[in-house]
Amino acid sequence: MTDAHSSGRTNGAHLLDHGRAVLERIPSGFISLLARLSIAGVFWQSGQTKLEGWHVSDSAVFLFQEEYRLPLINPWLAAHLAAIAEHLFPVLLVIGLASRLSALALLGMTLVIEIFVYPDAWATHGTWTVCLLAVIARGPGWLALDNLIDRPRMRPLPAASQG
Repeated sequence: MTDAHSSGRTNGAHLLDHGRAVLERIPSGFISLLARLSIAGVFWQSGQTKLEGWHVSDSAVFLFQEEYRLPLINPWLAAHLAAIAEHLFPVLLVIGLASRLSALALLGMTLVIEIFVYPDAWATHGTWTVCLLAVIARGPGWLALDNLIDRPRMRPLPAASQG
């Protein structure tokens, strides 16, 4: 009975090891791509709520005046800057251009929102932060324009000629 029990544990441990090995083969580039696309969607949708046609809506400015109340910045300017950022940086993330910089900018926005606007929404903002940090720390992944731009810098330098 002891042999069967230990044999079962060995099979269970083997199954766990196999499962971990399968999960560890998920490419980090794929994770970065999912992080870029998902967080871009969050900010794009937020940006869309601030627009009426091609203009920042009066209701968005009102929110910045009455609900968000950011220190040190005019509500009209804050609404316009937020609308621009919530459209520009998600597009850059989706195409993978200036990905780390875009993620850093959105991380800054996330911190401002968490600290000054909705401090009780830390769980949501924590999820956003993880997506943004994945892009900042690991890069945009393999499907990104950044890789085409960085490719010449990635090539090895030619060996010095001996003479």
